[in-house]
Amino acid sequence: MENKNHTIDATGQKLGRLATRVATLLMNKNSPEFRKHLVPTSKVTISNASRLDITEKKIGEITHNRYSGYPGGFTSLGGKKIIADKGYGELIKHAVSRMLPKNKLRDIMLKNLIVNE
Repeated sequence: MENKNHTIDATGQKLGRLATRVATLLMNKNSPEFRKHLVPTSKVTISNASRLDITEKKIGEITHNRYSGYPGGFTSLGGKKIIADKGYGELIKHAVSRMLPKNKLRDIMLKNLIVNE
């Protein structure tokens, strides 16, 4: 497999549709050389992440949940808090992460995602 670099401009795009497109490119599913068990080498760069077409209502509905495994270790962060702390790139990474297969290759694929504000 050859390395493929993709650049996507996020200006005016919806979060879910952008995440779906990025997940497909990261998995290399658009290539005839696609194999589920091989590590894909495609790299995706997203520019203008802060110009996503996302409403204030939707940002208020977004929650990121974490659980440490210990009693009382459940943490839930709202969309506004995430944007204030880490920016729009974190919203995109989380959405793409949820659309990738839940296996050992997920972390490798996410390392090939670069988000620029």
